[in-house]
Amino acid sequence: MEAGAVLQTMFFSRVDQLKDLPSDKLQNAELIKVKFEDIKLWSDVVTPQGIMGIFKRPDHVKMKYPESQLKNTLPLSLICDNIRDPGNLGTILRSAAGAGCNKVLLTKGCVDAWEPKVIRAGMGAHFRLPIITSLEWDILFNYLSEDTKVFVADHALLETSKEKVIKQDWMSSKKVSYVEGEDYYSSSDDEVDELLDLPNVPIQNYHEQWAKGPSALVIGGETKGLSLESLLLTGKSGGRRLYIPVVPGVESLNSAMAASILLFEGKRQLELRNS
Repeated sequence: MEAGAVLQTMFFSRVDQLKDLPSDKLQNAELIKVKFEDIKLWSDVVTPQGIMGIFKRPDHVKMKYPESQLKNTLPLSLICDNIRDPGNLGTILRSAAGAGCNKVLLTKGCVDAWEPKVIRAGMGAHFRLPIITSLEWDILFNYLSEDTKVFVADHALLETSKEKVIKQDWMSSKKVSYVEGEDYYSSSDDEVDELLDLPNVPIQNYHEQWAKGPSALVIGGETKGLSLESLLLTGKSGGRRLYIPVVPGVESLNSAMAASILLFEGKRQLELRNS
């Protein structure tokens, strides 16, 4: 409510629960007193607080973000690419807010950012920084400054040849399909040409310098991995692939953990550069 989310209906079990809420925000809302047993029935948590609200889906342009958040915002954006697990996305948003990201961009294919499990895992992150959803890749670039370099989180240290990139199933373009028994992706001659035009994006360890100015980090989902479009955007902007080395034999980190490590490393590098 303090961030500017518009309340439509508030259900409460005790009148005193309304005292801590901004009275001016309650004036145009419908207030309905119900039994606590009803709220327990409606809520998806074991121990509800006895108060529930229905809000309009917030518009990031009209939101009022905390002053403390704005003062600590960095030229660091996060792009979520096919993040489909609600818990992962909520955790990623929480890390983005904690690292001081200026915005989070979600491509089509991501889970709904306002799904209840995502909101709960975000722990208030939704109301601390702009979250722009359902973006096509050809539109997404409009939300980044021209001097922004895009970096993709790579799950392993791969050879940079196009053949190796294609063999690793971390590209999920709609236009590209896997030909069973072959070591390439194809469904038409045009798509083969598109793959041959893939940029050889350099790869580096995540703790080496990469956040030198306006930067955007792409995190891919664990099911599909990074999309072809993310690699093309990275190459176009002059960015790199970042990897987090783990002990051999250990499974790769999940997307939320990888995002947290890379975002806070980007924060460290930007703050060190500006100090």
